[in-house]
Amino acid sequence: MRIPADRSGRVPGAPGTSPAPATESLIGEVLEGRYRIDAYLARGGMSTVYRGVDTRLDRPVAIKVMTPQYAADPTFLVRFEREARAAARLDNPHVVGVYDQGRDGENVFLVMELVDGGTLRDLVHQQGQLSVRTALSVLEPTLDALAAAHAAGLVHRDVKPENVLISSRGEVKVADFGLVRAVTSTTMATGDVILGTVAYLSPEQVATGAADERSDVYAAGVVAYEMLTGHPPFAGGNALSVAYQHVHSEVPPVADAAPGVPEGIAAVIDAATSRDALGRPANAGEFLRELRRARQAVGLALAPVPVPLHPDRAPGTPSPPRPTTVRPGDGQPTAIQPPAHGNDRPAPGGPDRQARSSAQLVRRRGRRRTLIVLAVILLLAAVAALGGMWLANRWTSMPAVLHRPSADAMLAVKSAGLHAVLITRHDNAVPSGDIAAAEPPADTRQRRGATVSLVVSSGRPVVPHIAPGTSRDAAGSLIRAADLTPVTDAAANVYDDAIVAGSVVATKPAAGQSAPIGSDVLMVLSRGPQPQAIPSVAGKQTEDAQNKLLVAGFTLGPVKTEFRADVPAGTVIGTDPPADAMAPHGSPVSLVLADSKTVPPVDGGTVADAARSLRAAGFTVTIGTPVFDGTVPGGQVVAIEPPAGTRIDPAHPDVTVIGSNAVTVPSVTTMTVSRAKQVLADEGLEVKAWSLFGGDGAIVTSQQPDPGALVEPGSTVRLTAWP
Repeated sequence: MRIPADRSGRVPGAPGTSPAPATESLIGEVLEGRYRIDAYLARGGMSTVYRGVDTRLDRPVAIKVMTPQYAADPTFLVRFEREARAAARLDNPHVVGVYDQGRDGENVFLVMELVDGGTLRDLVHQQGQLSVRTALSVLEPTLDALAAAHAAGLVHRDVKPENVLISSRGEVKVADFGLVRAVTSTTMATGDVILGTVAYLSPEQVATGAADERSDVYAAGVVAYEMLTGHPPFAGGNALSVAYQHVHSEVPPVADAAPGVPEGIAAVIDAATSRDALGRPANAGEFLRELRRARQAVGLALAPVPVPLHPDRAPGTPSPPRPTTVRPGDGQPTAIQPPAHGNDRPAPGGPDRQARSSAQLVRRRGRRRTLIVLAVILLLAAVAALGGMWLANRWTSMPAVLHRPSADAMLAVKSAGLHAVLITRHDNAVPSGDIAAAEPPADTRQRRGATVSLVVSSGRPVVPHIAPGTSRDAAGSLIRAADLTPVTDAAANVYDDAIVAGSVVATKPAAGQSAPIGSDVLMVLSRGPQPQAIPSVAGKQTEDAQNKLLVAGFTLGPVKTEFRADVPAGTVIGTDPPADAMAPHGSPVSLVLADSKTVPPVDGGTVADAARSLRAAGFTVTIGTPVFDGTVPGGQVVAIEPPAGTRIDPAHPDVTVIGSNAVTVPSVTTMTVSRAKQVLADEGLEVKAWSLFGGDGAIVTSQQPDPGALVEPGSTVRLTAWP
């Protein structure tokens, strides 16, 4: 069974005064030939902390030596060593550093950074309610240390003022990283562990012993509450009543007890202490970011952290020697003083007087022996009587506690000399707060000081509140955490314009209603917005079509186009999705507009000019095979395909320009026949000449066709010549 920490709450490196028990003192020892133990600092349930020196590096350290009962547990050792290595990897200025871990004989130990200062507990005791700036100046580095642990996969599980150290330079450091995780899995089931830190335990830790990053967030929030108000949020006559309040009551708003806390900062701390774990920041890093945003929003700067005054002697100062008084009967031997005259010296006054003195001496010795014998007999009788009383008081009986209120049951168990472990669970029959089961049964003989288990009923499960829009998985986890079974039914799902499809709209039974353990809770899921028909807008002006869609409850999607040769470009020809299709209310609908390119007229110009103009207008131009047209000079445009005015697909704007190959007959009259033949041949024309005399030297007097006529390539020109 774990022994509760002393009320001073000292942690590694913090000053302390209580002397270490003689049986556990290692002062003067050197562990592993390196770490010399110089002075006692503090003692907890699992370990004793000493001030020491690393003789190899000549630096002061804090040495935590594990209690033998944990050092002998193989499971604990494996976890302790694993978590010690993990804690040593935490590279954060606000974490008490772990230098080494080892074992020397039966002594399992950690070597840590020595912090010469006090604890946050000392500061709160000495100053009471802290200012907002001072509290945040302690809280932010504390959260920074926890954030580093959470990022490394570690959960502190024992965040409290005793584990927040403040050095003589005002530095804030958090102690006991890693170790508490190993201890938790071994000892969290004992009542003493829960009662020892109950003021800072999250509801889930009290109820089930389970803890995660949000449990550290809750504890840090409670520490913040205590700094700002001067007291924890819950108080009671015993630890059980405080634990009950953590499980069943919300932490009061911090502004109620500390009105000077800015609203934004108070809201962040209130969220961190939410009884619902999902209502808290997911981890210390998120808590720290929200806190800094709230502080910066009100323009509040951090302040130097006050150093707690040492309530006792300085760290490492040896305790003064205590005077020891030895009295008969206290277990120490009693010295018997010799007579005033020793046996080796004759009494003065002659033989007779000497004989009388000898007789008196014998009588005195006889009386003394008689008194000693009587004293021994009386002592043995007293020892026997005390032994009988001790044997008689070693045993007790388990009281009957079933169906009794938990406070009464705890009192009965305590009166019987037993320790109780409280376990909370739902029960369909036993009212909330009463004992539903106990182990061992009533009237069972038990050794005094033994631990017994009491199961406290939390009544029938209650359907949890699930905010509309919560994801199906998150809602299912909340329902299962309440000992109920989440189910779905597609037929029960409903349309909802505001809640995303697949998220929870409501539950059946509704939140707050009780139900038997394990019974079904129907999660009604959203189908999303209800579908409706898309109106027809074909043929309308663009603005009119858009207004009609908006009035029908749809939103406007990006405009789309489609090639249509039968209507002008820009005409509304439909929607996507199409008209009369069913679509959810508020979903986007796109207008579909006709798109085309109209081929322009290019008549009257040359083929080259037409091609240049068309390409500039975005068309892809192909020059077609020329054709003969007796009305169009060669090189000029005869036609364009497709014809001018045709609407074509903008994705494929292909046109073909066809030119004329007509040849203009040149004038060759007055030329010699030979010269005329050459000129006509250059134009690709054939020649037939007639002359009476002179041959090729004759002069051309006429030609047919006439000069300027348009003829096909290769046509024949007839010449008449005279000498």
